Amino acid sequence: MSIQLKRAYDKPSVSDGVRVLVDRLWPRGVSKDKAAIDEWLRDLAPSDSLRHWYHTNSLAWTVFRKRYLHELNEPSASAALERLYDLARKKKMLTLVYSARNTERNNAVVLKELLEGMRKPPSSSGPAKVAAVPMRATRRK
Repeated sequence: MSIQLKRAYDKPSVSDGVRVLVDRLWPRGVSKDKAAIDEWLRDLAPSDSLRHWYHTNSLAWTVFRKRYLHELNEPSASAALERLYDLARKKKMLTLVYSARNTERNNAVVLKELLEGMRKPPSSSGPAKVAAVPMRATRRK
């Protein structure tokens, strides 16, 4: 099993294998034909509130990652994650497609790490610890 990451705005190729979109929203300006998405797992995406929070706090990668792993333990996300594990086990090549501009720090990166370990997200990602960091935007002057 080989897993790669690719932006939705990059041209699909035959070597991508199964292409799975892991965003809640469809990528802006990309047609369904042009995207060549085989499966869209919306429930794997971070919640809208977490996505908006991370957009305003992009330097808080570790906090975002912990909160996202915590969200993946919710029933709807857990079912979608099982589907992703199943695809990873059955297919030789899997491409996680995302639309974030940051190619090194996004939800697809976290999902790839989970798939490469083929394990569920840690339930001890510290809900109390994660909750201790306020989810409101902090602005610097």
